[in-house]
Formats: sequence, C-alpha cells, structure tokens
Amino acid sequence: MIEVLYEDNHIIAVNKKPSDIVQGDKTGDKPLPEFVKDFLKKKYNKPGDVFLGVVHRLDRPVSGVVLFAKTSKSLSRLNNMFKEKTIQKTYWAIVKNKPKHPSATLIHYLKKNSAKNKSTAFERQENGSLLSELSYTFLKSLDNYHLIEVYPKTGRHHQIRVQLSKIGSPIKGDIKYGFNRTNKDASIHLHARKIEFIHPVKKEAISITAPTPKDSIWKECEKN
Repeated sequence: MIEVLYEDNHIIAVNKKPSDIVQGDKTGDKPLPEFVKDFLKKKYNKPGDVFLGVVHRLDRPVSGVVLFAKTSKSLSRLNNMFKEKTIQKTYWAIVKNKPKHPSATLIHYLKKNSAKNKSTAFERQENGSLLSELSYTFLKSLDNYHLIEVYPKTGRHHQIRVQLSKIGSPIKGDIKYGFNRTNKDASIHLHARKIEFIHPVKKEAISITAPTPKDSIWKECEKN
C-alpha cells in the first residue's frame, strides 16, 4: 500500500500518492500515517500501538516524499529543523505557461481564506497576509507543458500553487488556481521531488528523492 523511500530506527520517508491525505479530513478517508503505522506494525510484528510523528504535510492532490518520525526524540528534533528552515525541499511542477524568466525568486504576501480553503497572493503586504518566498528554475519544455523545479523558502498555505499562478504559470490540473481543467484522478502535477537534511540523531547528511507518479507526462520529465 505504501512506497518506502528510506527507513532507519529513527525516521521513515514514503512516496505519497496524490489520493493520500496526510491529515484526516471531512471525507473520513484513512490518512497516510495510519497506513505507515500498519506497515511498521506488520514489518516488526509489534503487538501494541506504533509511534509515528507527523513533521510536515502535503496537500491531498500533491504527490511526493513525506517524512515521518519513528521516535519522540527524532520528532522533536525534526520539528525544530523545520521551524529553523534547515530542511531543504525541492518540488517539480508541470505548468501551463513557460515562466518569463528561466530562474527567479518570487516574493508575495499570501492571505488565506479558510472558508474557501484558498490563498491569494498580493504584491504588497495586506492586512492578515504573510510573506511568502520561493525560487524556481526552468528545466524543460514538454509537448504542451513545461517542467520547473521549485525551492520554497517559506511554508505557506498552497504557496507554490498560488505563487506560480500569480506569474501566469498555473499547475496542470489545479483549477483552484487557474488551470482550465482537472486531471482525471483529481491530482495536480506538483510533486515533492526531494528532501535534504541532517539526520536528527545520526547527524549524517540525508537526501531522499521520490520517483514521480506513473503517468505519461511525468514519465517524460524523468527522461534525461
């Protein structure tokens, strides 16, 4: 049921499918952490509850690497690392329009509308808005779309989706932020490609890369 990308005594990283939810919601669907707990319970034949700490999340239609803590010590340390922004995340996004610049840093102010589960990007600070920053690099053009690599500097609500839309490059399938039609599986073509950090216990450099979902467009992106 799950694709494990990395595991040791302290942490486990899995490749989230676009249909998975990291946190329970009104659908009542089983969240990804519960599937990971089931995997660990079966693998190690544990009779009782399995500890698993959620340290970060991905939106439901987004795929890619999600990191979990297997001990309270690693959870506490990873939480601090995310807070201090010492964990580097890299995303791949397939967008409708090629960005004007091959690489750039985008700075906007994002304001979240909780009722609509949507954020709006402003050029200047608005009441209740938060600074949002990311960098991107254009990687290649496909037949009808374009692949860019994104490096978020902050972790705002729907940040990558709304900031790319703001510059005229909405993500494929993301009708909430300007793409013209949905994907058949309700996914969007945004993928958490890589996560890099210093191991919270071993203090070694760790780099985990998630293969893209199995569709023809993502397959084109994997080719050199």
